[in-house]
Amino acid sequence: MQYLLEFLGLMVVFSVFIVVPGADFAVILRQSIVNGRRAAMMTGLGMGFSLLFHISYTIFGLGLVVSKSLLLFATIKWAGVAYLVYLGIKSFREPVFNVREIEVSRADRKAVSAVKCLAMGFITNALNPKPVLFFLSLFSTLVHHDTPALIQFSYGIGMASALVAWFAVVSIFLTVKPVRDRFIASGKWFNRITGAALVGFGFRLAITRAAD
Repeated sequence: MQYLLEFLGLMVVFSVFIVVPGADFAVILRQSIVNGRRAAMMTGLGMGFSLLFHISYTIFGLGLVVSKSLLLFATIKWAGVAYLVYLGIKSFREPVFNVREIEVSRADRKAVSAVKCLAMGFITNALNPKPVLFFLSLFSTLVHHDTPALIQFSYGIGMASALVAWFAVVSIFLTVKPVRDRFIASGKWFNRITGAALVGFGFRLAITRAAD
């Protein structure tokens, strides 16, 4: 019963965390519109694997090391900033498209590989040190110190599964034809807005500080 209550408490807080739009959401949005449902879902799966990565080292105490080491924290942070800004600038430079053009383009070109989508999702999430602080505070507050590491890892599997499921739902919604066509019809504004959002998330990450 103790473990069930811990898990439910974690899931309630985490559910709020994942629905708040951030860099991950911006990447899923762009993948859904430009590369389609499959690419977006595989990107979300990569984010789920990355979340397990964050949770694993948090459970084994490495998260505390990262949060307390200014050099290590800064290295991860600035790598994440650079990657998000790169994605944002790349979005800005994408050519303007319309519904017909993007359909022809997707029909003529080879689909984006699943491995590339997984890597994009994993890197986007892994290079963000904010989950380190989030999971440190979450596990230290809601999980008893006597809870076995295996049980804690099972909590992580549940949380990663919730993240993947959430982004799968988002991907399905965004690729419903009327919704997708509305985004595509925005043409250059879609590129500019998603690009600005990614760059903005990069700058927001830049001001993130390690735990005191």
